[in-house]
Amino acid sequence: MIVAGKQPESQYLTIDEAVKHCEEGIGVRDWASFENNTIAPDVVMACAGDVPTMIRTVNVVDLLALQGPKVHPHGLDDARFDSIFTQDRPVIFAYHGYPYLIHRLTCRRTNHGNIHVRGFVEEGTTTTPFDMTVLNELDRYHLALEAIARVPDLAEKVPDVVADLHAKLDEHRAFVRERGEDMPEIQNWRWARSS
Repeated sequence: MIVAGKQPESQYLTIDEAVKHCEEGIGVRDWASFENNTIAPDVVMACAGDVPTMIRTVNVVDLLALQGPKVHPHGLDDARFDSIFTQDRPVIFAYHGYPYLIHRLTCRRTNHGNIHVRGFVEEGTTTTPFDMTVLNELDRYHLALEAIARVPDLAEKVPDVVADLHAKLDEHRAFVRERGEDMPEIQNWRWARSS
């Protein structure tokens, strides 16, 4: 499957890195993650598709890697899947498609009950690129709110962050309705890769 969009996209990988990533079908983005082999992450952010790839951490280019090797030759064995998605931590999975597909592909995995998929729910009409993600709750603000809600006790510790995220959503809605384009901070955002 090839997923392509109509909007210009940032390039996060060199051609050699992209070829390797496509061959593996899935990979942790160490440069966008807190990686420490002795400490489990509080939350795993995963994505598949051209729009949610602007999020972070785990990128899936071959959805069939989510299944086991007995189901599909590209499937990850349980140990590899668990090393990426953990056995017990919340996984926020942004998918440029229907959420039920990810649930179907991961239904036999240890941590399936903690996989929370945000994806296309047929909300909205043709509007700005970022507004389409907001209408489907697939944008950076909704995903951050989802992660905060899923990490135990985090929401009580960061009520100001939750309020700021809701304020950004309100600001976005007003800006798009008034001007018909995404806010400059969205249009001009670039990942500052530090490696």
